[in-house]
Amino acid sequence: MTLHARPTTHATGLPAYTETLPALPESVGKSRRLVRLAVTTWSLEALADDAALIASELATNAVQHANVASFRITVIQLDDRRVRVAVIDTKETFVPTPSAAEPDAEQGRGLGLVAALAHATGQEPLNWGKRMWADVQCASPRP
Repeated sequence: MTLHARPTTHATGLPAYTETLPALPESVGKSRRLVRLAVTTWSLEALADDAALIASELATNAVQHANVASFRITVIQLDDRRVRVAVIDTKETFVPTPSAAEPDAEQGRGLGLVAALAHATGQEPLNWGKRMWADVQCASPRP
């Protein structure tokens, strides 16, 4: 499956890229590529690594823990130095929370990593699921 992301306008009127992907491990990489495409298009390459890692962690939660058929990855340009990465799934009852992972554990650090990289994070219940999001910003506006 190829990535068919096209620029769009979010409900807020802000520029966005969004894609619905199957809840499969390979969709995590597609989520990273979508985010990198968006921030590069918006000349916010300085955000690419952090935003892609955040997308990876949020998408991984949807794939591994939400037990859903698909999820939606969205990246929105909030202003000239800030983007929001969000993952929406239909699992209302599973809301991930940060945990303290043992030093040799292979899982359990994702949301802590998201919180460390993001300017702000949050989760919003929806009538049919939930949205997990994180805002990433550059230290200064682009020239």
